[in-house]
Amino acid sequence: MSGIWPPDPGGPASHAAALARFLDGRGHTVSVVTTAASAPAAEQFEIHWARRSLPPGVRHVAAAFSVARRAARSDVVYATSMIRRAALGSTTARTPYVVKLVSDEVFERASRSGRFAGSLEEFQSSGGMRTRVLRRTRDVALRRASVVLCPSAYLERFARAWGVDPARLVVLPNPAPAVPNLPSREAARAELGLDGQLLAFAGRLGPQKSLAVALDALQRAPGVTLAVAGDGPERGVLESRTRDLGLDGRVQFLGVLRHDQVLRLFRAADASLLCSAWENFPHTIVESLAVGTPVIATAVGGVPEAVREGENGLLVPPADPEALAAAIDRFFADEPLREKLSANAAPSVAPLSEESVFAEIEAVLERVAR
Repeated sequence: MSGIWPPDPGGPASHAAALARFLDGRGHTVSVVTTAASAPAAEQFEIHWARRSLPPGVRHVAAAFSVARRAARSDVVYATSMIRRAALGSTTARTPYVVKLVSDEVFERASRSGRFAGSLEEFQSSGGMRTRVLRRTRDVALRRASVVLCPSAYLERFARAWGVDPARLVVLPNPAPAVPNLPSREAARAELGLDGQLLAFAGRLGPQKSLAVALDALQRAPGVTLAVAGDGPERGVLESRTRDLGLDGRVQFLGVLRHDQVLRLFRAADASLLCSAWENFPHTIVESLAVGTPVIATAVGGVPEAVREGENGLLVPPADPEALAAAIDRFFADEPLREKLSANAAPSVAPLSEESVFAEIEAVLERVAR
């Protein structure tokens, strides 16, 4: 089950769909439970969905009930989000479940609502009664899972602190996508109408991604343009700040793109940009590297586990536009460095092919289902 599903943007949506297709292609019977604004496109397997327009409580119950019904005739449940509902539905059906832990959702909920403005580490020892209840129910759901997959060693350390049995924890990075026959960088730029020194960002335009820092850095790096793919609650604020900083011609907001279009955007760029305040192991960094495009990113969470300074990208501290601008200047000023990072990009994530990572998930699910 997954809280988001294509055409929703974001790594968890593309991961869930790609894994479902992989398992279906390997002869497994797959049944998906998700939430959506409207009916998802038909697939070769069943997709059951709860409408997002329902009141939250009703939607949560509907999703849990749907999981319980499908779990009753399944050997194992795999949850990429909605962990509590997955646990409730699976436990009701007495079916084992596996969780892919993508974040501390209690922290993300508090951050998005404005109730907390600090770091993930600081959040672990803060919060009122509501936060404690959410933490407790999260921990119970995770501890009852047969296996908890963590995309980064960084997040695995938090799971241990939440009381998950280390024997049930497996670190498995997010996969690099199967790259379609992409055009050359020059042809991709011509298709998208982009040129010059180009950076690309793809993701949800929310507080976590700290794109205001990128705009401030861009003001310090003349001649560099930024293409932004995605949407979210901060898009209007970011567009307004772009105008205030006089960056209208240098920042393009492209809106939500399909997954294949995001790959083409990364292919067109000289480097992808990630200036997040916090991260686990974002799909976009392996997507960018897979198409041969290095990454300029903040050294937060599990990012340094994939982006290695001076090898396939550049790393900077979070919330530091001057450091980010300096890294951008260094990248474009040093041609040998730029060529080295580009040459190392795709090989650095070759061991993380979808075939390899999905086969490991398949093995976990088969083991748990026995």
